Order: sequence, then C-alpha cells, then structure tokens
Amino acid sequence: MTRVMIVDDHPMWREGVARDLGSRGYDVCATASDVAGAVKIALATRPDVVVMDLQLGSGSGVDATREITTALPDTRVLVLSASAEQGDVLAAVKNGASGYLVKSASLDEFDDAVRRTAEGDAIFSAGLAGLLLGEYRRLGAGGPEVPKLTDRETEVLRLVARGLTAKQIATRLVLSHRTVENHVQNTLRKLQLHNRAELVRYAIEHGLDE
Repeated sequence: MTRVMIVDDHPMWREGVARDLGSRGYDVCATASDVAGAVKIALATRPDVVVMDLQLGSGSGVDATREITTALPDTRVLVLSASAEQGDVLAAVKNGASGYLVKSASLDEFDDAVRRTAEGDAIFSAGLAGLLLGEYRRLGAGGPEVPKLTDRETEVLRLVARGLTAKQIATRLVLSHRTVENHVQNTLRKLQLHNRAELVRYAIEHGLDE
C-alpha cells in the first residue's frame, strides 16, 4: 500500500484530500500544515509520496519540498496547488518536485497522479510540462553536453519527458514494454540518474523536446 503524507495549511482541504485518498486505498500516514512540521513529520514517517501545497501560511511548499527530497531521496513530492503560474511550477521542479497538479484536477486525475508518482513517473497537469520546456529554452539552460544516447534512447527520453508511461511509449513506437523499459534503464545509467522524475528534469534542462 502506498504511504502518502498530505501538506496543506487549510484543515478542511487537508482532511478532504486525506479522506479521498483513503477511500482509494492509500495509507495516509501523516499530515502537516507548515514547513517545519512537514519536514519533521516526513523524516519521522518516511512516506512514499508527499502531496504538497505551495502556500503554507508564512512558509513555502517549495522550501519544504527541497528539504524533504534532499533528506529523503526515495520520497517523491507531488505538488497540488491552486496556482498554475510559470514561476511556481519552475521553482517546484527545480527544488525536487516530481510532478505538479493543479487543484482543479478531478479525483480520478489526482488518484492517477499519486499512483504514478509513487511508481516514479513525473506527472504534470496538461500544458505545464510544455510551459517548463519553453521557460528553460528562453533562459538558455544548457549545462554540460548530453552523454551519447542512441537515437531510440533519445526518442524514448523525449516521450518520458512528455509524461507518457512505458506502455504508451511502447504503443507509440511499436515496441514491447520490456524494450522500452530497457531503453529507460540504459538512459538512466548513461546519465547517472535514478528515476523517471530525474529523467524529466534532465530532459527539460537540456531542451530535449525538439
């Protein structure tokens, strides 16, 4: 059972999200309302996924995300925010968020996002991944040269960065699911990364959507 922690400074919203996730079979192991509490409780409970609001009273969910993901590399943070502003999305991803969902998402979309975040996918509300890619291009983010990937590995990486699952990629490229997973693992090894969320950030930083 996926263990989820919810961080939001509005009690009714926090309790509602906990109730909804509980009804979908998740183990809501903890909740918190501020940055200090979120970090302390996450370190004590070590959840699989933290559902993080960005506006936490006098603090920021970005700060909590950075501290949690730095201390707990295996814990993934899914931001659930009312804001779809470019700066908020960019700050969350730069500070370790695996995905970003707006609060207007349906319960089914939220359920799917939490499940896929736990599995290591990077999840974004429609349009937000493209927004990030455009911002990195505008800033001219480049970093070191991309290690040599095969054409197929690069193609798979681009589709991972757009949020497709391995099954969807296999269907699009007419490959087996196992072949896609092999390409993903080879790419992770070459780039010295650990999971799909890091692959997405890498692809965004290097403009690999062209």
